[in-house]
Amino acid sequence: MTDHPTLDKIQAEQWSGRLAGVLAETGKVIVGQRGMMEGLLLGLMTGGHILLEGVPGLAKTLAVSTLARTVDARFRRIQFTPDLLPADITGTTIYNRETGAFTVKQGPVFSNIVLADEINRAPAKVQSALLEAMQERQVTIGGETFAMADPFLVLATQNPIEQEGTYPLPEAQVDRFLMKLRVGYPGRDEERLILERMAGRELPEVDKVLDPEVLRGIRDAVGRVFVDDKIKTYILDIVFASRDPEAAGLDLAPLIAWGASPRATLALTQLARARALLRGRAFVVPEDVKAVGHDALRHRILVTYEAEAENLTSDDIVSVLLDNVEVP
Repeated sequence: MTDHPTLDKIQAEQWSGRLAGVLAETGKVIVGQRGMMEGLLLGLMTGGHILLEGVPGLAKTLAVSTLARTVDARFRRIQFTPDLLPADITGTTIYNRETGAFTVKQGPVFSNIVLADEINRAPAKVQSALLEAMQERQVTIGGETFAMADPFLVLATQNPIEQEGTYPLPEAQVDRFLMKLRVGYPGRDEERLILERMAGRELPEVDKVLDPEVLRGIRDAVGRVFVDDKIKTYILDIVFASRDPEAAGLDLAPLIAWGASPRATLALTQLARARALLRGRAFVVPEDVKAVGHDALRHRILVTYEAEAENLTSDDIVSVLLDNVEVP
């Protein structure tokens, strides 16, 4: 994707209208959680994989499955468990006694939208099988290589509070997720609405408003959202400040073990473009970068033991970066 030809205002508003229809449909089922739903939609718009983290009962799985229902595409849900095998994800070869030949049976990963539920409950070998498909966009089964579907999007959930019987994702693999969304509790009024809408009732029907062809058009449109050189410099300033805070005039060096990777620069740019399009603009403004900063960076900045001793998280570090790096 390139910066040219750029979108015009009318095209941006047209795409924004289509995307607003997705949020309207998911809003029939999901009460509140606007940040999570917009984050999931940004992933859909960019083709980037998303990791959702939150305690049980916050509708993470329901949100993903509801979003998938608005897209006329193949959707599979995989419940990760400790006894899962890589072949359960990618597929395997089966011997046919009648023909004396092996045939390939593709696994659930061969879908457009894959929900990896509680991804940290499966061993590292299974996680790696999925993450390889995410990164390489292909899977090899029995010596034969198969390309993933287009679009191909993995939405993974994990529970941060229960560590017994789990296998935390290595940082290098977490970095492959475009975003890490933190899902919090709904407000009191929202929970009252959940109670009145959902208690003892079937979930409302959701209409399909997108299809794979439209998704490809949206991804192309995102790539044509204009990013000014000053915005690009701003993004680089944020990322490099996480690696060398002293050079940026920030007293964060004792708190950061590792700064953001080059994937962070690409993620901030992609997500800022997608947010601008979602807002009906054909150009990125600094507010777009700030709005997606936490979701793009929280899993790419590792804090030191000193930061943990002071109860500081990567989100706190990102807040300092966004508050102090000069805005163009």
